[in-house]
Amino acid sequence: MSEILITGAGSGFGEGTAVGLAQKGYDVIAAVQTWPQVTAMRLKAESLGLKTLKVEKLDLLDSYDVAHTLKMKFDILVNNAGIGEGGPMSEIPVELVRKNFETNVFAALDFTQRVVRNWVARGIQGKVVFTSSAVGLLTVPPIPAYSASKHAVQSIAEAMYEELKPFGIQVQTINPGPYLTGFNETVVEAGLRWLNDDVNFIKRDAFQKVVDGLLGKPEGRLDPKDMIAKMIEVIPTRQGKFLNIFPPETEAWVKSYQQQLYDRTI
Repeated sequence: MSEILITGAGSGFGEGTAVGLAQKGYDVIAAVQTWPQVTAMRLKAESLGLKTLKVEKLDLLDSYDVAHTLKMKFDILVNNAGIGEGGPMSEIPVELVRKNFETNVFAALDFTQRVVRNWVARGIQGKVVFTSSAVGLLTVPPIPAYSASKHAVQSIAEAMYEELKPFGIQVQTINPGPYLTGFNETVVEAGLRWLNDDVNFIKRDAFQKVVDGLLGKPEGRLDPKDMIAKMIEVIPTRQGKFLNIFPPETEAWVKSYQQQLYDRTI
């Protein structure tokens, strides 16, 4: 049975998936960003009697954490760690976009390169799963910087899919729709912390109306348990689709959006 490392496992999809896979008997390394998360996750594992769930600290921007984690044995890597920055792309401070890319793109790419290099050297036919997003395939106004970072993740995964195939290493993406984990809401709130009506030409009220149109409806606040169940299904298997958009309604939305791009005019 596979050994699975999940980054960003201290909350949301990562936490739920780590627990769920361990409950199914898989050996799971839940890699979390902070020491308080380590303590909380270890207590949870103990309370649930999950002997196959190991919790380790992994801040992808901490070279010591990365070096320590690379010594561990696992053959499935789930790149789930990520942060988000919200606000209009026309005015968002570039340093915030750079910060978003540093964690979501560059740190994940660097870590993945090191992992697959070890696998190739040892002849391990592993699997890399990127937790992308539906917004890695389309762009929504409240969170375009985050969306751009996930577009980059999607492109990286597509490239690695072809490059690693000769070595028996599989690559796929999981693209959740708008689930109510709290992540989308905090990303939007991050945009409101810098938007200033005295400085910015896109006003806070206008931005908030766009947010409400996306996240204020039931279809923008889906139950994360469904997505976690899908991730538990997809991650361990060695057969399946490269692109995993969920739920089906979100997949239809993505396809419709991409078709509309061909007809868009300026």
